[in-house]
Amino acid sequence: MLLNAENVSFGYDDKKILDGVQFTIHEGERIGFIGPNGEGKTTLIRLMTGELEPDEGKIFKKSGLKTGYLAQNGGFESENTVYEEMRGVFASVFGAIEKLRALERQLSETEYGSDAFKALSSRYEQLDRQIAAADGYNADVKIRTVLGGMGFENAYGQVISTMSGGEKTRLKLCRLLLEQPEILFLDEPTNHLDVSTLFWLENYLASYKGAIFTVSHDRYFLDKTAEKIFELENKKIFVYRGNYSKYKVLKAERVLTEQRAYEKQQEEIDKLKDYVARNIVRATTAKSAQSRVKKLENMQLLEKPLPPPRPPVFRFLTDEKSEEAALSVSGLSLSAGGKTLFENASFNVRRGDKIAVVGENGTGKSTLIRTLVKKTDPAVRWGRFVKTGYYDQENAELDPEETVLGALWHSHTAMTQTEARASLARAKLCEEDTDKKVKNLSGGEKAKLSLVLLEAERANFLVLDEPTNHLDLQARESLEEALRAYEGTLLFVSHDRYFIENIASGIVEIAEKKLTPYPCGYAEFTQMKRGAQEQKQEEEKERAETERALKQNASYRSKADRAEEAKKKQKLRDTERLIAETEEEIAALSAEIAKPEIAADYRLMQEKCALLDSLNEKLEALYGEYETLIS
Repeated sequence: MLLNAENVSFGYDDKKILDGVQFTIHEGERIGFIGPNGEGKTTLIRLMTGELEPDEGKIFKKSGLKTGYLAQNGGFESENTVYEEMRGVFASVFGAIEKLRALERQLSETEYGSDAFKALSSRYEQLDRQIAAADGYNADVKIRTVLGGMGFENAYGQVISTMSGGEKTRLKLCRLLLEQPEILFLDEPTNHLDVSTLFWLENYLASYKGAIFTVSHDRYFLDKTAEKIFELENKKIFVYRGNYSKYKVLKAERVLTEQRAYEKQQEEIDKLKDYVARNIVRATTAKSAQSRVKKLENMQLLEKPLPPPRPPVFRFLTDEKSEEAALSVSGLSLSAGGKTLFENASFNVRRGDKIAVVGENGTGKSTLIRTLVKKTDPAVRWGRFVKTGYYDQENAELDPEETVLGALWHSHTAMTQTEARASLARAKLCEEDTDKKVKNLSGGEKAKLSLVLLEAERANFLVLDEPTNHLDLQARESLEEALRAYEGTLLFVSHDRYFIENIASGIVEIAEKKLTPYPCGYAEFTQMKRGAQEQKQEEEKERAETERALKQNASYRSKADRAEEAKKKQKLRDTERLIAETEEEIAALSAEIAKPEIAADYRLMQEKCALLDSLNEKLEALYGEYETLIS
């Protein structure tokens, strides 16, 4: 057991958000934590990490428990470079390795049998064991693996303070992965990750040794990484074994079972009460009536199950159809900040299509969306009778000083106040929210308000830029349902792979400064991309082999040139062989020096240390020669 919560309750300003919560986290568990926005998921993590104290109950932790916490937008400030910061995780290991090298030199110069020699030998063995136990000799490999997987392979020398907020959050995650705490708390870790980085992180976490507790709205991520789901609902924690897809089944079964058990008990109670009422005053049946009274008194009453929180409901309707050719793009080129995003792009959207625009961060997805909705570029042709509705991921169309009701009612004056309030209520913007100013809404509430405004447009072509950002799982699934039922045309950008697969009938990909349309769903698209990647790797391998063969058979201007080239290649091969042999000798000799029987022989120890110095000098000279040959 790593952590145990017993009857934990907590609230803010007399509003209780956790009530009698109980659960246990064991070694190596993979837990996905879900629940509506604003219900206390982040608060519970802060209680477990010790940032907050429960109002009631207790959280017990394993003695000396090492935890790591990635908060939302939880980067860190540093004037170090990326690589320096990551090396700091292994500062003690790198320090031990430096001390080990210094001890090797000191041992070769110290008199055998002396107290100093014995102390040095003991320290050498201790340091070697310490480094090996921490896998310290592979520290640089670990750093490069994590930085490369998280997209920092070309940023080793960049100063962290010059990075964006999203990059700093990703870098904080890199450091946590290298620190390897016993429990890793991740609060929305996928927010700033490209799809390729997400795939890498999912695979990396599969081999992570500690426990992982993840808050996420990414259902693909939860399916891939979670083995148990904690759901926060009605101030309680419900635990389900399995990933997110399994949770959906198990929750439905639990809700149905609890409701049936409650109803069955209520039926039994009603029958007992009815019998008592009819028979308690009769002499012949009074005794049996009294037995039923006792049965009622001793009955363990079941609490009436609280219904799951009602999800928001979205409804996108249209007043008229557009022409069949809803959107045609031909020869479109885009750039941003002096950087070419793509050139000469062409694609068509037919009425009723639902097209997802995909690509890594920075490839130009949002720029494309904004260019289309501006309707000013001659390369973009919208069909007749097309009425567009645009969802901006920044919710920039909202006036921060306007009220929630005013934002809807003032832009759609034909609506009655009753209609406006009903639309907001369906999206779970309740009565107490309607008089709030937009600037005081949470990210999720602003997203829902923007979607209500979009509904009111009754557009027949929706253009959505990251519509699931800030929405919890219930809201995402409701939006999916509404968009699947939508009879108009849809073009959208999203990082939510589950959302894309459930909605998209076609894909437009922006990659390597090209825009490519794919007339298929997301699952077929990803399978196609994997096949293309494997084929590309095979072609690169064949091309490299061909180039090597051509170089070997290439003709030179003279016999002397060919002889000199052959001599240089042979010298390079000899040098590579000598480097490998010397490194093997150094490794074997270092292992020998660490043995107690060697340390006990003063003369042998001195000889081997001297030989080790000589081999290190030889290796350095060989590397210098190798660099000269390949330059």
